Amino acid sequence: MVDPAFYGCIFAADEGDDISKPATWKKANPSLGHTINEESFEADAREAVNSPAKLNSFKRYRLGIWTTQETAFFNPHKWAKCKAQPHDLEGRRVFAGLDLSTTTDLSALVLIAQDDDEMLDVLPFFWCCSESIEKRSLRDKVPYSQWADEGLIKVTDGSSIDYKTIENDIIELCDKYNFELGVDPWNSTMLTQSLCAQGGESMSIVNVRQGFGSLSEPTKRLEAKVLNATIRHGGHKLLEFCANNTAVQVDHAGNMKPSKAKSTERIDGIAALVTAMAVQAAAVADEPDTDWNIITL
Repeated sequence: MVDPAFYGCIFAADEGDDISKPATWKKANPSLGHTINEESFEADAREAVNSPAKLNSFKRYRLGIWTTQETAFFNPHKWAKCKAQPHDLEGRRVFAGLDLSTTTDLSALVLIAQDDDEMLDVLPFFWCCSESIEKRSLRDKVPYSQWADEGLIKVTDGSSIDYKTIENDIIELCDKYNFELGVDPWNSTMLTQSLCAQGGESMSIVNVRQGFGSLSEPTKRLEAKVLNATIRHGGHKLLEFCANNTAVQVDHAGNMKPSKAKSTERIDGIAALVTAMAVQAAAVADEPDTDWNIITL
C-alpha cells in the first residue's frame, strides 16, 4: 500500500566525484553545516584522502556511495616516501615479530627499533621453499625467484619450508641483536619450544594473539607512521609487495587488524611487522598504578 504522507529521497555523491570538494559533500548532505558540523566533515575527508583504510567508510557512510571492494590499507605513495635505509639496529633495544607460514607459503621475521625522535627502523627477513617459489613465480607473475636472487628471500630446498633453517637463523639474529620475539601461539608452539631450548636465557619470546585486542593499536600506529614518514624500511621490495596487498578487518568499535582473508596476496611481512610493534608497545607501556584509592558511593 502506498502511503502518500511518506516521501523518501536519497542524496548521494557519484563514484567519480572528488571526495575532497565541499560541493561533493553538499551533494550527499544537503543539511551540511546545520545537522552536520562542517569542520568535522572536513577532517573526516582529509583522513579518507590520506588513508585507504578509511576511504570506503567515508564513501559509504558520509557520501552514500555503494562500495563492496576492499581497498589497500597503505597509500603506495606514502609508503614510497619511507624508503630511506634503516639505521643499524645493533646495540639498540630491538623487537621482532614472526609470521610463521604453512609449509608451502612465505614465512617472515621483522625486526624493529625506534629512535628517540620516533623514527622506526625496520629490518625484514623472508623464507620460502624452492618448489613453492618457482610455482608462485609462474602462477602469480610475481618475481619471487628474482627477489631470491637478490637476497630478499632465503630459499630452502624441497617442497616445504625447513623450519630448522628458520630456527637457526632466528637464533643467529638474536645473538647479534638480542631482541624480544613476538609469535602467534596458535601455530608456533613447537618452534617456540625449540627456540627456547636452543637460545636459553638470551631468547625472550612473547605470545601475541592475532585478535583485535592485541593488534589494533599497533596497526593504527603503523598506519600513522607511514602517513607521517616516521618509518625507514629501505624500500625492501618484498615488504613493499606485502604492504600493497594489505587490507584490514575492522570491527564495530573501529578496531582494526591486517586480514589475510581480505588481502589480495601475501601480507606476511606486514603481519610480522605489526606483531613486532605489538611487542614493542607492551614492553614500553607504563606500569599500572597499583596504589589505587577506591571510593564507594
